[in-house]
Amino acid sequence: MGYSKRKIKKIKEIALERIEILMNLAEEAYRKGQLERMRRYIELSRRIAMKARVRFPKKWKRRICKKCLTILIYGVNCTVRTVSDKSCPHVAIKCLNCGNVIKIPMVREKKLKRRLKRMASTK
Repeated sequence: MGYSKRKIKKIKEIALERIEILMNLAEEAYRKGQLERMRRYIELSRRIAMKARVRFPKKWKRRICKKCLTILIYGVNCTVRTVSDKSCPHVAIKCLNCGNVIKIPMVREKKLKRRLKRMASTK
């Protein structure tokens, strides 16, 4: 027997709330210098997301180093660069703790640029 759709929806809502709370606590723990506690909060929030089969919120997903499980605070423990390759431009976020690089593709910007180019050529 499975859960009803209403019950599944409620479980996912609760999971997202708890993820948000844990990530805020992790950010506070980092500011206080409690790195082990921060890692534990991040680990718990990721487990909750997996157990409830919920996508991890994008705003937090991009601020976590998957290699060393630390919160990335731009300019403090990570660097942000835009890499404009012809084939795939992207934003590169480098963790200064472990050296891991997270690449976020800039596909929307590229599509918008193409669309504007087409519109200009048709007029």
